[in-house]
Amino acid sequence: MDLLEAMRTTGTCRRYDTRDVPDAVLYRAFEAARFGPQGGNRQAVRWVVVRDPELRERLQELYLRHWDPYHRSITEGQVRVGGSTGMLTAADQFARTLAAVPALVVVCARIEDLQVTDVDTGRVSVVGGASIYPLVQNLCLALRDQGVATAVTTLLCREEAAVRALLGIADDHLTAATLAIGYPARGFPTKLRRLPVEEVAYADRFGSPLFDGPLPGAPGGPDRSTR
Repeated sequence: MDLLEAMRTTGTCRRYDTRDVPDAVLYRAFEAARFGPQGGNRQAVRWVVVRDPELRERLQELYLRHWDPYHRSITEGQVRVGGSTGMLTAADQFARTLAAVPALVVVCARIEDLQVTDVDTGRVSVVGGASIYPLVQNLCLALRDQGVATAVTTLLCREEAAVRALLGIADDHLTAATLAIGYPARGFPTKLRRLPVEEVAYADRFGSPLFDGPLPGAPGGPDRSTR
């Protein structure tokens, strides 16, 4: 499929049907994902594909340990999220049926191969993810190209020790995310809600818009013709 179409329709899928994802589909996706940019080409990322029902049940139990209080804090108004009530309901259903997703992929990375240049900045450290998450997005896009949906969640990282023990992950590897993978029960989104370019792209100074409005010919712009 067209790359830009894949990028614009690879949303978070929270409802899956029961079909298994064939090995050939997974192989093609991992084969493409490995070309994501990564610091020093150190290739730190490893993938653990969890299909065993008992292991998926255990991962769901660990997930719910943290989802339940987080969900409660949202419904009680202590935490604000940008999504709608319907999205929150879908996220809750996703959490409670996680074990039913055909495959869960735990994303691991060898710690010594991550270039964490922001560790002493006095803020949340994120730079190490630059060698991880581009590959995760590559995987999502490669699966979307084959009609397979995904959801990326990091909540299980709070149970890293338990997940490491459950799946035999080496001590010198961290867990960076878990992907739910399967065929979507309701198809793919046709329109994802995102902030317009004019609100997120700045010129020379933070907050100074790079564009005054959509450019002619751009998706959503004033002129979609090719003339």
